[in-house]
Amino acid sequence: PPGEICCDCLAHICRRKKELKARTVWLGCPEKCEEKYPKNAIKNQKYNIFTFVPGVLYQQFKFFLNLYFLVVACSQFVPSLKIGYLYTYWAPLGFVLAVTVVREAVDEVRRHQRDKEMNSQLYSKLTVRGKIQVKSSDIQVGDMIIVEKNQRIPADMIFLRTSEKNGACFIRTDQLDGETDWKLKVAVGCTQRLPADLFSVSAYVYAQRPQLDIHSFEGNFTREDTDPQIHESLSIENTLWASTVVASGTVIGVVIYTGKETRSQLNTSYAKNKVGLLDLELNRLTKALFLAQVVLSVVMVALQGFVGPWFRNLFRFIVLFSYIIPISLRVNLDMGKSAYGWMIMKDENIPGTVVRTSTIPEELGRLVYLLTDKTGTLTQNEMIFKRLHLGTVSYGTDTMDEIQSHIASSSSTSGSASSRKTPTSGPKVRKSVSSRIHEAVKAIALCHNVTPVYESHASVNGEPESAEADQDYSDDNRTYQASSPDEVALVRWTESVGLTLVNRDLTSLQLKTPSGQILSFHILQIFPFTSESKRMGIIVREESTGEITFYMKGADVAMASIVQYNDWLEEECGNMAREGLRTLVVAKKSLSEEQYQDFENRYNQAKLSIHDRALKVAAVVESLEREMELLCLTGVEDQLQADVRPTLELLRNAGIKIWMLTGDKLETATCIAKSSHLVSRNQDIHVFRPVSNRGEAHLELNAFRRKHDCALVISGDSLEVCLRYYEHEFVELACQCPAVVCCRCSPTQKAQIVRLLQQHTANRTCAIGDGGNDVSMIQAADCGIGIEGKEGKQASLAADFSITQFKHIGRLLMVHGRNSYKRSAALGQFVMHRGMIISTMQAVFSSIFFFASVPLYQGFLMVGYATIYTMFPVFSLVLDQDVKPEMALLYPELYKDLTKGRSLSFKTFLIWVLISVYQGGILMYGALVLFESEFVHVVAISFTALILTELLMVALTIRTWHWLMVVAEFFSLGCYLASLAFLNEYFDLSFITTWPFLWKVSAITLVSCLPLYIIKYLKRKFSPPSYSKLSS
Repeated sequence: PPGEICCDCLAHICRRKKELKARTVWLGCPEKCEEKYPKNAIKNQKYNIFTFVPGVLYQQFKFFLNLYFLVVACSQFVPSLKIGYLYTYWAPLGFVLAVTVVREAVDEVRRHQRDKEMNSQLYSKLTVRGKIQVKSSDIQVGDMIIVEKNQRIPADMIFLRTSEKNGACFIRTDQLDGETDWKLKVAVGCTQRLPADLFSVSAYVYAQRPQLDIHSFEGNFTREDTDPQIHESLSIENTLWASTVVASGTVIGVVIYTGKETRSQLNTSYAKNKVGLLDLELNRLTKALFLAQVVLSVVMVALQGFVGPWFRNLFRFIVLFSYIIPISLRVNLDMGKSAYGWMIMKDENIPGTVVRTSTIPEELGRLVYLLTDKTGTLTQNEMIFKRLHLGTVSYGTDTMDEIQSHIASSSSTSGSASSRKTPTSGPKVRKSVSSRIHEAVKAIALCHNVTPVYESHASVNGEPESAEADQDYSDDNRTYQASSPDEVALVRWTESVGLTLVNRDLTSLQLKTPSGQILSFHILQIFPFTSESKRMGIIVREESTGEITFYMKGADVAMASIVQYNDWLEEECGNMAREGLRTLVVAKKSLSEEQYQDFENRYNQAKLSIHDRALKVAAVVESLEREMELLCLTGVEDQLQADVRPTLELLRNAGIKIWMLTGDKLETATCIAKSSHLVSRNQDIHVFRPVSNRGEAHLELNAFRRKHDCALVISGDSLEVCLRYYEHEFVELACQCPAVVCCRCSPTQKAQIVRLLQQHTANRTCAIGDGGNDVSMIQAADCGIGIEGKEGKQASLAADFSITQFKHIGRLLMVHGRNSYKRSAALGQFVMHRGMIISTMQAVFSSIFFFASVPLYQGFLMVGYATIYTMFPVFSLVLDQDVKPEMALLYPELYKDLTKGRSLSFKTFLIWVLISVYQGGILMYGALVLFESEFVHVVAISFTALILTELLMVALTIRTWHWLMVVAEFFSLGCYLASLAFLNEYFDLSFITTWPFLWKVSAITLVSCLPLYIIKYLKRKFSPPSYSKLSS
């Protein structure tokens, strides 16, 4: 809509985006900054004091429905258009707005309090005069801030020093990237080593411009008061991003980015407001009703013969018939949605379910595509070491004890032999199996990023007395911290076969052999795992022998070209992948002292370069990664979540097409798809060959077109190519597949696939995931479901519905989705029918009285009709259910009917229009025919009959009775009878209590309702709906 575009333009001009620039930050001197940087305050509020009321009103009157009521209500201020009392129009409208404004205001206040709490946290800031306390919102670029253990880091900082003696600390990043494990961060060496106060040096940090990527950073640290200036390169491991929490020790850092420029703020995407399909359909129907109303008014004026001030009369008629579109529609539906949300949260079969977006519960009943993440959603993200392959021999779970005995024997001999071993230059002798196993296990025990953490016994005053605590390497209180569960599984396994990782800091590693001997290794370099390189490396020097070894492990794709030629790797990787195992290839290379020194010089030089640093560093590391000796291949299994198979089976039978989008490799994704029965046993799997240009994509799509009823497996890059050239054809083909697996997907690609399905098929999509990498997909889908998983809570906080286990999704859709949609459809149409009946009666009344634009019911009768007399029974429709929950889960095929959207369509709507016209006509004519003489009482008669008809109609619509419905029916009737006593300006009490009144009212009500009951009975008998066949 153009209105929104204007607003956006204005907003854009008002707050022009400041260009983000690289910066030089002087330690402890905020006043030396050239630029003005944003204030370090967190602001999640949508409005401020001035924009609150206009903002909320704009959101409300965007809807055709509300705008229409506003116009009608305002017209009542014009004397010539005034019909009845002002409050009949303003009371309902005021109520709707008041509810909305209060709801928004409460949310705003909550947001404001959360922000205030965050912004007023106190931190210690180092100044020349010592420590002072500052609020989080007053921190500036260049400040040096002290952050204690378990405190939130207030802004993006460079890590200068820590109380830990190894110069490193752990931070928890679950608020930033959704990962629950701790990350190791390293202090800048130069400042960590300083004996004195940080203010005794003059130094600055050069930092690149703020950007989105939380996993990369380039900068330099320069100390300029020494004679040769000291330069140190800064990378991601020297940074402390805002919103992370210090997990060990106390840290001091210098602030480089604040406020809007911090990584966490740059990465927060504001979710779009989701609008359900049902709301859009109802909006369309209200527009149709509006047209009908205008046509009806024009007809009335035409029958008058366009005499006198006909234009004014036309408007009066429009206002008279304004009840065709009921204002209570929005109120009832919003209350209904809240009721469904409450029911979902109270369902004890799916404990822990949280409804975060209360506006779209009906969407759950209309889903056609379910896009799911793999790791942590279908699988548990709990790894178990299953297989070790050495080329000639393979060990499984049942033969691990052999490895144990090999390790035990080789460790007892190597202790004495290693000291006198000299590197022989003779021909390579084929090593014995025992030594090869020892090499392989040692490599697995050394090449990783895992840190053993001990619960210290000696903590008296909250500070572990590290000197004593570190010596306690007992097995019972050791836990491992790492950034991937695969690595922990590998290190746990080496512990189980006898080689235990007992200690690790930045520069050294200690392993314990079965005989209790401690092997120490000095860490020279670490090359961390990245998604581009798909491998990680480490260079260690053994303390006792001084041997330098470069160990490396990574994905088979990346390692195949690095290791020496062999004939078994590819085949075995394929075998393991078919069993559903994640594979890692482990290799090593021995370096001489000279080789290493040469490498180190080149590496450090590359690390200081400012342009293309990443490329230069990668090139230096690659010079080492040649002709490495292949040691072994490991296989780790990821277990499936509870009841994944029956749940997927249920969803498939319900006609939901399931797409699995994962960042994992093709083989793993395929085997999880098979083992979780995402692809049924007898189905073929078509693996889409990697394509890189238009021609290849064309051929491959044609090959795929020839296959029928087979699942598709495609990788992210091939998908990208297909979408670039053959978007429409590809989506059309993929949508016919029973299941699709996309592997190697980036988070943005996941969201892109969701949008594709929304554009190309008019169907509703649902995304389900559990990690920070699924947030974009969850926000893009029509309905996002988050699982509180091992990967943190980020997805469940961004989602519309949050569940604790994947298996709960079956009940959420089949039972709650079905009920919400059916109930809202019934409720919406009933509320419209309630308005149409009274408008029909008004039309009949006016046409009999020479087309006078005089209202039939005045003042309180109109307000009471829509609220107190009929509200409770009509609203009790939200308790109605057509099939029992057990039935809905037993016959998921019932769900297929819902996706066709037959509960609310123009057809059902027209049926209700006919019912309303018939009933309105009967009620009015009946009242006029039976009361020739007492015309004065026509209001009393017709209104009483109208109320009775409404109550009977609710009873007709209900499919399953609930005790509250019966209470509501009788309560409303009671209310009406009680109120007759007070409404003597409309009703003549002496007349109401006479017999003729009672029998005439009953007769009219019977005529208006009996035919409908008969029709309903016949319809159930001759063409019953699918659900009633089951429940009979």
